Amino acid sequence: MSVLITLTDVEPAVRLNALLEADGVKTFVVSPMDDLPREVRKAKPDVIVFTGALLDPQTLGLVRDQLWGGATVIGLADVGDPRLEQKLKSLGFSEVLTKPVTPDALRATVNEALERLRITRETGLWGESEAVREVLVAIEQMAPVSSTVLIEGESGTGKELVARAIAKLSPRRNKAFIAVNVGALPETLLESELFGHEKGSFTGAAERRIGRFELADGGTLFLDEIGDVPPSTQVKLLRVLEEREVTRVGGTQAIPVDVRVVAATNRPLREGVQRGHFRPDLYYRLNVLRIYLPPLRERREDIPLLVRRFVQEFSEEHDREFHGISSEAMQALVAYSWPGNVRELRNLVESMVVLATGREIGVEDIPKGIREGGADRLLPVPMGPIHREEGRAEGRELEFIVRSLVEVKLQLEELRRQVDDDRAMLQQVLTAGVGVAGPGGSLMPAGFPGSGYGLAAGALPGGIEPPGASVPANTVTITPGMTMAEIEKEAVLAALRETRGNRRKAAEILAIGERTLYRKLKEYQVPDEFGE
Repeated sequence: MSVLITLTDVEPAVRLNALLEADGVKTFVVSPMDDLPREVRKAKPDVIVFTGALLDPQTLGLVRDQLWGGATVIGLADVGDPRLEQKLKSLGFSEVLTKPVTPDALRATVNEALERLRITRETGLWGESEAVREVLVAIEQMAPVSSTVLIEGESGTGKELVARAIAKLSPRRNKAFIAVNVGALPETLLESELFGHEKGSFTGAAERRIGRFELADGGTLFLDEIGDVPPSTQVKLLRVLEEREVTRVGGTQAIPVDVRVVAATNRPLREGVQRGHFRPDLYYRLNVLRIYLPPLRERREDIPLLVRRFVQEFSEEHDREFHGISSEAMQALVAYSWPGNVRELRNLVESMVVLATGREIGVEDIPKGIREGGADRLLPVPMGPIHREEGRAEGRELEFIVRSLVEVKLQLEELRRQVDDDRAMLQQVLTAGVGVAGPGGSLMPAGFPGSGYGLAAGALPGGIEPPGASVPANTVTITPGMTMAEIEKEAVLAALRETRGNRRKAAEILAIGERTLYRKLKEYQVPDEFGE
């Protein structure tokens, strides 16, 4: 990997160049008198460091080019102005440091950018958001060991990409990577696929079959949709993970296997445990290391970068010349909720590249349902049976709370209009429909006694209290017109109140990292009264 450094400010440029060369990094030093665009095209650097003149038209032109060229751009600003830094980042700078900056600090920033690019290219997980950076760090930390990994995230977020990245960066990189979608296999064939079978062990078993565990021996086995494994197979899977050996269906000989298992699920596996659908001992055996992949709507700042990457990919694949995308079209893509996540975005970009040949992609090229939001914004929320233990419902993860509250907010006015026509029907919808969760995990209706979290959504029937009524301190209150950020803030504050300001416990309740919680507290300017 290589770094191009401009000599606009000679001292930091020369010092950085010497340090990077000592680290074994290939560098190019370019004078302001040189043809900078030509030098960039010639060097094709992975990182560009502008040591000054950040607002120069030529500099900004090169930065815009790198939005499509793929290089990470770092700038050294002469003054520490937060507004300037925000503007520069909006124009395409990945990092902006204020002078004077120590050579070691600058080298650390460049090396971090190089490492992030390396892992990104290995994994295919593109993004500059804090959420994606946390995932990349987790992959790098987990790859060298052999512990089981559980990946949680909605469909289309890239769980198999993460699993392949873990395998590719691990000591098992030169061994087999076997992927199995266990949710797509019928129960009668699942055990045979995983463990193999002997000839004649059942009708149709005309010959011996080697199972996926044996095929992955020495390598990595990826079990997708692990939450759909039937209970009978869960027992045998647990035994394989514990004993490190398999017995084929119809066989008697235990066969040792050395396999690293990476499992994935599109819904929190803990819910299945609480509802009695998934064995707790298997859950704990799988949940040794855990990675959470956030949905695309929670990292909207990554959408422009993903659009650019997909445009490059499909322009080359379909031999289409790309003439750009309008700012209005990009804004529409960023505003959409993307229930299908990255997979949905990728498919849409492919269609736009193919159909908008010879001209700039405009907002009119985006399907109406996406550019206008429409019904696609109403995200499906899984509503399983209510689970109660000793009169107390257990808590759920922040994602479920936020998605539930958003759906309530979007449907609230429609429900209000139906009250006068069919009050009894509305009562039934509110009682059996949207639920929230208390401090430990399982689903229950909003306002249920002992829930820990309730909903207050205007003067409605069904036990939901009107504005101004007395509600518990740890209640998430929703009113028409609340933004997603406001709902999320209320959920965070409710968790803090529930834990009496203990941020570590609040992060556990919300199922997010402490770093993410601290970032949210700073973002929402939460008062010190919630400090530990």
